[in-house]
Amino acid sequence: MFFRNLTLFRFSPAVAEDLSRLDEALGEHRLRPCGPLELFTKGFVPPIGRGEEAALTHAVKHCTWVSVGGEDKLLPAAVVNDELYRRVQKIAEEEGRKVGGRERKRMKEDLLNELLPRAFVRSSRMSAYVDRQHGWLVLDTSSRKSAENALTQMREALGSFPAVPLAPEEGPRVLMTDWLANGTLPAGLTLGDEVELRDPGSNTGAIARCRRQDLESEEIKEHLRNGKQVFQLGLVFDDRISFVLGEDLVLRKLKLLDVVTDELADSAPDAAAELDARFALFTLELERLLGKLEEWFGLPRPKDA
Repeated sequence: MFFRNLTLFRFSPAVAEDLSRLDEALGEHRLRPCGPLELFTKGFVPPIGRGEEAALTHAVKHCTWVSVGGEDKLLPAAVVNDELYRRVQKIAEEEGRKVGGRERKRMKEDLLNELLPRAFVRSSRMSAYVDRQHGWLVLDTSSRKSAENALTQMREALGSFPAVPLAPEEGPRVLMTDWLANGTLPAGLTLGDEVELRDPGSNTGAIARCRRQDLESEEIKEHLRNGKQVFQLGLVFDDRISFVLGEDLVLRKLKLLDVVTDELADSAPDAAAELDARFALFTLELERLLGKLEEWFGLPRPKDA
């Protein structure tokens, strides 16, 4: 269950207290199957286990794991438009008349109602957890839109959930550029083997993406001397977690290294117990990393009103 990407939000201590009712609140917003004429449904699914009896939250100490699920009907616009075109052409040939805009719109609505019940359904889920002690909402996605959609689902379930995007006091792009150019990385942080450098002067400026690259090489230094800045940087924290940090403070390609995963016991009695152990280990490791991100970039926790 280890997350691969992290989009982060913060919330205040008062909001953390309100999250004690999370399990009860989510119960009324459980994912239901798509109806015959619905394009999609959203709701919460059990993070561990399946079925109506499975809990919608899973807590280990001060961290609570939730999972936002969805069902989407697969009905490509090209399929609908092709079938609509054939029907319009048939009317023109058999009745000798053109189909007007209003009639075409009605025909398209009828066609959707006809095709939707037979469309395939694609299921999806996104894991997330809340750290009530430190005020973090952590979502397993690098997409801001997907993260906002999941946050909307939580707000609808709770009635209110004022989690806010990160507001760094230190500019991530400037700070990461300094780390790479001058080797001034904080203690415990080392360079990985991936970087994205851009000319910040314009949206059409030159971009250099390097992977499996020595980031201390002369090639990288030349890009920096030419004025490029770091937009994404591969990093390793305490030789335990590797990730690519973006200037948007999204962590991508997150991976717990072998020294961490080797700490997992091999004697879990079942799959649920193994997931529980993995979640406990994962949140413990992230607690240390997120604390350092807060320190490095100045990421204040919102205060209570």
